Amino acid sequence: MGRFAMNLIMMAGLVAVQVLRAEPAWKPESPTYARPQMLVEPKQLDTGKAKANYHLLDIRDAKAFTEAHIPGAVLAPKGIWSAAVTEGNADEAFWRTQLSQLGITPNKPVVIIGDDIKEAARTWWLLRYAGVPDVRLLHGGWQAYQKLGATTESGPVTPTPEPAHSWQLHPQLRAEKAEILDLLSAQTRNVQILDARSLEEFRGVRKLSNRGGHIPQAIRLEWSEFLEPQTQRFLPAEKLRDLLQSRKIDLTQPCLTYCQSGGRAAVVAFALELMGVKQVKNYYRSWSEWGNDPDTPIVNDAKNP
Repeated sequence: MGRFAMNLIMMAGLVAVQVLRAEPAWKPESPTYARPQMLVEPKQLDTGKAKANYHLLDIRDAKAFTEAHIPGAVLAPKGIWSAAVTEGNADEAFWRTQLSQLGITPNKPVVIIGDDIKEAARTWWLLRYAGVPDVRLLHGGWQAYQKLGATTESGPVTPTPEPAHSWQLHPQLRAEKAEILDLLSAQTRNVQILDARSLEEFRGVRKLSNRGGHIPQAIRLEWSEFLEPQTQRFLPAEKLRDLLQSRKIDLTQPCLTYCQSGGRAAVVAFALELMGVKQVKNYYRSWSEWGNDPDTPIVNDAKNP
């Protein structure tokens, strides 16, 4: 064999080796949340710069907060906020005063820190409803921050007020009873109604209001199904996607969530937005209103096996 032919064979072998070693021309993207910025990891708050980068709102009780909290955090009165929204007293003036006293401004993200994901999600939704543009959850909550062994402080904290900002409420995030009644009577609809309660509540076996059951056409998707049981962290994106597909939830269509009083429904609303649903409403008065109204339609199958 001539030298030229041998050179061709050697070159061909080198090309083959390079092709085998080369990275593939296309890689599928790693599955991720559509809006990952809605979650803040604990290590992001243990940098010494958390107060400069975020408004830190701790929603635990005052005793737990005083014993230990993230440096720069202030205690948030979520109970006052929730009651005002439920009773219809949370107008723009209410939020202007409340948020000014805590030093909340629109130019920094707000991070909610709690030990109960239901209450953390509730507070997330309340602030979104108030018009705060960027509200996030500490992923895994206070437990995850403690497990990290991160820096904490103790003692009470007096917030530094900021000049009052004129917040613009977002009523499009809240569903009302009359709206749902109109929706149920419509010939066609594209809004998916999601019930975040337990199976016993959904069927009417367990009653937390005068009547038990669920709103007609509702799909049961319990709030806890979105979470890792031991950590209160949201499931990975691919598992959330599988869960929603298993219940035939269309992520391109509007959704409406409810529970008993808005907290569990807020967890579902958060998960839906995390996965990219653009129009999500929380029926905040939820079954505490619907189940206590003798005239609202319900489905009750408690007598069925």
